[in-house]
Amino acid sequence: MLRTHHDRTGPSPRTFIVLMILVGLNLRPALSSLAPLLPRIEGEGLLSVLTLSLLTTLPVLCLGVFAPFAPWLARRLGLERSLAWALLVLSLGLALRGLASAPMLFIGTLLIGAAIGVLGTLLPALVKRELADSADLMTGVYTMALCLGGAMGAGLSIPLANALDSWSVSLMSWASLALIALIAWCWIMPQPLPDQQVQSSQGHARALLRTPLAWHVMLFMGSQSSLAYIVFGWLPTLLVKQGYSDSEAGWLMGASIMTQLFSAIAAPWLARMSKDQRPAIVFLLALTAAGLVMLLLGSSAWRWLGAVLLGLGQGGSFSLALTLIVLRSANAKIAAELSALVQGGGYTLAAMGPLAVGLMIHADMQIRSITWLLLGILAFAAGMALLAGRQRQLDIDHRGVLITIDQRQA
Repeated sequence: MLRTHHDRTGPSPRTFIVLMILVGLNLRPALSSLAPLLPRIEGEGLLSVLTLSLLTTLPVLCLGVFAPFAPWLARRLGLERSLAWALLVLSLGLALRGLASAPMLFIGTLLIGAAIGVLGTLLPALVKRELADSADLMTGVYTMALCLGGAMGAGLSIPLANALDSWSVSLMSWASLALIALIAWCWIMPQPLPDQQVQSSQGHARALLRTPLAWHVMLFMGSQSSLAYIVFGWLPTLLVKQGYSDSEAGWLMGASIMTQLFSAIAAPWLARMSKDQRPAIVFLLALTAAGLVMLLLGSSAWRWLGAVLLGLGQGGSFSLALTLIVLRSANAKIAAELSALVQGGGYTLAAMGPLAVGLMIHADMQIRSITWLLLGILAFAAGMALLAGRQRQLDIDHRGVLITIDQRQA
């Protein structure tokens, strides 16, 4: 499947950015396209509400479980080949999920989560390597692609199901986008074998586990991602419980996700205006809190403003969470390992959010109680942001030991 291109250099920066966007577009439709179809799947009696809660949690949990394997895979296959294989697995998982049976839904979702776990971990490291001077801003562009993909999945899922007269074929259709990205990646991006020095080098995973800064970034990623996947999985259901129609709940979610595009690309620029990232992150988390309160507890007159504020807050905070991986790393190798820890541990933590909200909905708990849970998660995220956003960076000293550098004193 993969060719080794020893005779040509890598793509130009512009071409790499286009490839990065194309791959990024595939990292969220697999997650956001399922939520609008859950009522139809439940209506056919294929899965119970409780089982559907597990189905919304599984891909996020897989992101956390498989992300730590990404650096190991990259050391043996190389970054480029690892990404190609992950795109192939993603395509297969999307195809299997559309076979309209409960086992295939779970198997396909498992493969999707594994593939996105590897892709999401290695892409920031590749951005750090290919576009080192503007890695933080390019991470914003990459995050914008993720948000656009999420909006496409949420917005096109029902129209595709209606046009194709099948929710299962609607789910399967997203495999075509993944295949396009796979073909473009293999054709344009060189697929070199990793050199022996990199292949045999040891990682710093254990050292990262003993580093407070890595934990701060991981816990911030996990808490803000937990809110993101609660919105992906349950916001329409919560809005319907508030008295909105299915259609309006879908439009509100779509508007919120579309708004994320603007803050995802603007957040790294906003962060550059200050000495560190803390003011920008806290401001974005405050927008998220305001949006949630307006949507879930406020008057219906505030619903569209609430959706916009929620989108601005979530798109920007997720963009900065990924940007922190790049900014806290001195080179691409550390970025890959930090990304594995941050996304592995972070998404494992994040998976608990959709499951908890699903259980609360199953127990018929009040919206106010669920909203307080969400605000509690936001408060924790703000605490971690105040630690992770400081001007510090992980590097390797002349002895090969992982160290934390205070950039204000460097």
